[in-house]
Amino acid sequence: MTTSRSPKQPSRQSLPMIAVTTAALPAVVLSSLALAQPAAAEAPARVIPATLAAAMKAQAAEPKAALIPEASVSTTIPAAFQPMQPAAPAEYTIARGDTISGIAGKFGLDTYEVLKLNNLQPNTIIYPGQKIKLSGTGSAPAPAPAAPAAAAPANAGGSYTVKSGDTLGAIAARHNVSLSDVFRWNGLNMRSIIYPGQKITVGAGAPAAPAAPASAVQPTSAPAAPAPAPAPGGSYTIKAGDTLSAIASRHGVKLSDILAANQLSMTTVIYPGNKLVIPGASLQPASSTAAAPAAPVAPAAPVAPAAPLVPSSFLGFTYPAAVVSSANENKALLNASPVPSRAEMRAIVADTARQMGVDPTLALAFAHQESGFNQRAVSPANAIGTMQVIPSSGQWASDLVGRKLNLLDPYDNATAGVAIIKRLIATSKDLDTAIAGYYQGQYSVSKYGMYDDTKTYVAAIKAHQKNFG
Repeated sequence: MTTSRSPKQPSRQSLPMIAVTTAALPAVVLSSLALAQPAAAEAPARVIPATLAAAMKAQAAEPKAALIPEASVSTTIPAAFQPMQPAAPAEYTIARGDTISGIAGKFGLDTYEVLKLNNLQPNTIIYPGQKIKLSGTGSAPAPAPAAPAAAAPANAGGSYTVKSGDTLGAIAARHNVSLSDVFRWNGLNMRSIIYPGQKITVGAGAPAAPAAPASAVQPTSAPAAPAPAPAPGGSYTIKAGDTLSAIASRHGVKLSDILAANQLSMTTVIYPGNKLVIPGASLQPASSTAAAPAAPVAPAAPVAPAAPLVPSSFLGFTYPAAVVSSANENKALLNASPVPSRAEMRAIVADTARQMGVDPTLALAFAHQESGFNQRAVSPANAIGTMQVIPSSGQWASDLVGRKLNLLDPYDNATAGVAIIKRLIATSKDLDTAIAGYYQGQYSVSKYGMYDDTKTYVAAIKAHQKNFG
């Protein structure tokens, strides 16, 4: 819009004009000239120096105005005006999106000290709802002294049932034992994943627990129970969270012996409910000593592997054994873990989409088509969870959001899927191409166009979106 010009304005006394090139004088000179305007009309007009040197000389000759000493000017904000630092609580409950460094910064704490206080590592994964300590010491939990029973198991043997938010480091500290001992007693390592409901040995005598049925014969020798190597053998029913190495350690036998007795390998996936032959250890058959000699023959029948949790083929495609094996492992982990209901998962997906600037109806359409909002869904291609994200795509999504995403976590799974949808929309020529990219792969779509099944997928997503609209 333009403004109309007004009639000729009445003349008014103009200020002296500085007819020099601005760039020719330093800022301090211009400042002095600007401040040195005449106070009254009768003051003599100021002579403009002809050269820069003359201007600087004239400025130096002028009387200096009173200046506030630099030393008397505070360089910091007075404490009374500084924002209040929130007081750090003794315990903090992890919220979605939290990081240890972010929590430490929020309360003015040192990240390393928070990690040390909670027996965590920089790469430890934390989860919403998990509780961490922000004050005290690593051995500070007051309940620890009151739990000599927990300290006693270090010699007498004992176990601990894992709860949501637990870490092996925290469990070790709570029972006054070293983390390396917990690893050794349970056949675990730094990369092992633990789950709510899993039992962890927290004392040196605990490996004798499986031999408890023999206590009727020799109750006082329970700690030495792993010794009966000459026992004819037995079987063990796999439980959620078990590993072959942990089972071997618990029964005092070599891992290689268990693998040989059951015709397994280090890459074999085991499932809850399967039965394993335990060579040279007395287990469930201990209650019937008469039948014990025949035990090595009878357990041989259950060695046949149970049906896999995830098949090796889907829609006419057969996937590599390594991929299917990983898919079965992830399926077993999800089956052993608590997950949101389908209704809760639908709310999580919609909420995540809103927060990330994606149309919730579109995100819901993908989740419905991919898994029906089932967080335990795993495909033979190892596509995981509600949004059916494969691990490589999960890494891409992690890069997109700037943090490591755990596809087994329902919130992270939704975040990964929505992040990929958002990126595909931003880099595709239209919505149909973006939808096709989620199913067929963006590169494949750009090079080969949409396959027939991809076109069907796109149509289904758009139909679901209308239903959620």
